[in-house]
Amino acid sequence: MATILLGISGSIAAYKAADIASALNKDGHEVHCVMTKSATEFIPPFTLQTLSRNPVLVSLQDEKNSWKPGHIDLADRADLLVVVPASANTIANFANGLAPDPLCSIYLATRAKTLICPAMNGKMWDHVATQRNVAQLKLDGADFFGPDSNGMLACGYEGKGRLMPVDEILDYIRKSLA
Repeated sequence: MATILLGISGSIAAYKAADIASALNKDGHEVHCVMTKSATEFIPPFTLQTLSRNPVLVSLQDEKNSWKPGHIDLADRADLLVVVPASANTIANFANGLAPDPLCSIYLATRAKTLICPAMNGKMWDHVATQRNVAQLKLDGADFFGPDSNGMLACGYEGKGRLMPVDEILDYIRKSLA
């Protein structure tokens, strides 16, 4: 089975990462969750720790238990990095090579395949800066799944920007690992 790093960034859709972590764990994969600080405003790390059965990395301060930095260890061990949900901020950090948190540091350090599942307001998704960042990440080899083109968004708008359905994300992950 695979070692999967599940990155969670700040979005109301962050709670859906719990179902993904649980399903991947039940599939027999080793799942490690890495959260941005803003993601912890939407779902507590303890929930993901329980479902993944591994400690959750949120801060570089969490890495004091080993001589080897935890984000480097995880980056080296990963077979797949999946970011669900990926906010505009995290996408921008990835595209510009910024590493303000463990998730972005792992993205820079891993050679594993990267799957990005965006979730944000449709206007944010359509913004030229976001589209430029997405184009750059695709050139860099990242794979995108979503966002969903229709549906009610948390902000009250209807349209694109929603996270793809969890079952479809899981199918995409399973196909990516096959």
